[in-house]
Amino acid sequence: MKDKKKEPKKIKRKLLDKYRLVILNENTFEERLSFKLTRLNVFVLVSLSALILVGITYAIIALTPLREYIPGYSSTALKRQATELSYKTDSLQQVINVNDLYYNSIKQVLKGNVSATDINKDSIIEAVKLEASQVDLRPIAEDSLLRDKIDKEDKYNLFESATSSTNFILFPPVNGTISETYNVKDRHYAVDIIVAEDTPIKATADGIVIFSEWTASTGYVIILEHSYGLISVYKHNAALTKEQGDLVKAGEVIATAGNTGELSTGPHLHFELWNDGYPINPTNFIDFK
Repeated sequence: MKDKKKEPKKIKRKLLDKYRLVILNENTFEERLSFKLTRLNVFVLVSLSALILVGITYAIIALTPLREYIPGYSSTALKRQATELSYKTDSLQQVINVNDLYYNSIKQVLKGNVSATDINKDSIIEAVKLEASQVDLRPIAEDSLLRDKIDKEDKYNLFESATSSTNFILFPPVNGTISETYNVKDRHYAVDIIVAEDTPIKATADGIVIFSEWTASTGYVIILEHSYGLISVYKHNAALTKEQGDLVKAGEVIATAGNTGELSTGPHLHFELWNDGYPINPTNFIDFK
């Protein structure tokens, strides 16, 4: 029993026993510093130092960008960039889908896989014709305000009104004899004009080149997009002078006539006109003689 009582006292005495830590000059043995320590003080000091070190480490990891260099932690900037790239990818995918539909339409134009629709002008007029007695022609307040606004805009835009073009004129890409006319029944949605080899082919109107490539069946082909939903197609060329994306003016040389492609039987220009996806007869608008 006495030994058991002595053990706690002995441990307590060891913890509270005082020690002196002395720092001496090695050459002169002069005392520089001295500290009075106990084992309990050393234990408390080491514990506090460990806690402070852990706290500082946690603060650096949690509150500073240095945590991004530790494996397993993600970067806020990388997350933001990933989100932005995800939105951009979605937008680009939509643009690609629209372009795919557009290029598929161009392929249909090149292959001629389009069914023509006969439209009767008289039936259209009858369909939209209204009896005057059925229409209320009395102006309302909104109409009057709109008219005043338009009058003011027109008043200060006389120069633009005077210089704006109201007529859309198509020029012949080449002059020559038509060897094959526009024929819907035979799915020949174009006119073939006989011309000499390397004759300059000109743009029928102002526009932008949307296709300028080689095709096996029709040789060198160039397609222009114009105003009012109009598209012109030039096939069987010997060479092309414009590339996709180029802007061209009416009468500007865009190709030279030739005899390229599997479907060509001699030097000529295969010329097509399309309006909003429907083929139209070029001779109704252009004189090739």
